[in-house]
Amino acid sequence: MVRWNQTALLATLLATAALIAGLAGGVALDRLVLARYSPPGNIRGDAAPSFELMAEAWNAIEQAYVDRSAVISETLTYGAIGGMVDALGDTGHSRFLSPEMRQQEKEQLQGSFEGIGAYVEMKDGQVVIVSPIDGSPAEAAGLRAGDIILTVDGESLTGLTLDEAISRIRGPRGTEVSLTVRSPTTGRDRGVTVTRAKIKETRVTWSKVPGTDSALIRIVSFSNGVSADLEHALLELQEEGCAAIILDLRNNPGGLLSEAIGVASQFLEGGIVLQQRDASGTLTPVPVTEGGIALDLPLVVLINQGSASASEIVAGALQDAGRATLVGETTFGTGTVLSTIGLSDGSALLLATQEWRTPAGRVIWHQGIEPAVMIVLPDTGTILTPKQVQEMTPGQVESSGDTQLAEAVRLLLDN
Repeated sequence: MVRWNQTALLATLLATAALIAGLAGGVALDRLVLARYSPPGNIRGDAAPSFELMAEAWNAIEQAYVDRSAVISETLTYGAIGGMVDALGDTGHSRFLSPEMRQQEKEQLQGSFEGIGAYVEMKDGQVVIVSPIDGSPAEAAGLRAGDIILTVDGESLTGLTLDEAISRIRGPRGTEVSLTVRSPTTGRDRGVTVTRAKIKETRVTWSKVPGTDSALIRIVSFSNGVSADLEHALLELQEEGCAAIILDLRNNPGGLLSEAIGVASQFLEGGIVLQQRDASGTLTPVPVTEGGIALDLPLVVLINQGSASASEIVAGALQDAGRATLVGETTFGTGTVLSTIGLSDGSALLLATQEWRTPAGRVIWHQGIEPAVMIVLPDTGTILTPKQVQEMTPGQVESSGDTQLAEAVRLLLDN
């Protein structure tokens, strides 16, 4: 199982990948070992001076740094590994995970965790909210996609790694955390206090849009089992007489490759879902899985800057096939397959080992998927969930402030 590069998770990192071969020798380093260190035989010969230089730096810190309490082997090791990954320039994507952060990923894959309920990413050295989870404390507190987290309980996040920032924001249910966040549109800072809770994601929800024969289906993540949940929802809505679909992928940070393929395949009769490009430049097409049950229903897909990873795979596949009209904003631009390389102490490297492209070969990494109909949700607007829509009148949906959903409804009514 391969995990698509997505946003790092605050209280969550979606989608765990299959482990590939671990690094020989593990990560624990020792001063005496370093003192006589020589690279193993599988290291390039021209890299030997670099390893020796790292050993010199390690020993200098061990022997001369005045604050002895700060000289902790594990901390130095993790910092060195993290620095190597950061030096690749794949900011916010390839990264090092401590054993604790790796465990958080495993918990998140089950769709249940404790925290404020938001996904975050490191972007330009800042911790940015990719999306709050539907019904989460983060959403209730007014946190929005794109908000920059500046401080946690009065302490600046400047200079911290993403894992360090996440560890400060996470915490047991019932406890409070105070954040200072900056709006990306106005540049204004505001204080937000959030009470942490146990977050249980309902991954797929749907309702009929009042006054229409269209169904609104919302997918909040691509964690394990989502494609099966979608299939169940599609059968239900067809039994209810729905003849068109609005697929809402807004603020969906992505997840498992297998689930992205499964979701896209529900709407595609054939062809491919994406292409994978490896380090050698080889492109491998990934085919549609046969058996989709919504192959002919008119389809509009909602996307925004919080749509990332697997969401972009699905949106790009449906757009390239001419199967759906995309409405909203350009997506986040996540474009690599992250493979998890387990290290001997339970930590791991998440490394971009493949780049993915749309069926037509479009690069999404750092570019995103651009909708056919560009509509930016106003600052006063909110994303309506199927549960909310179910309780509204047609007029309330139209005037709700969810201008992206309103446009999707109009497009289907006009067809």
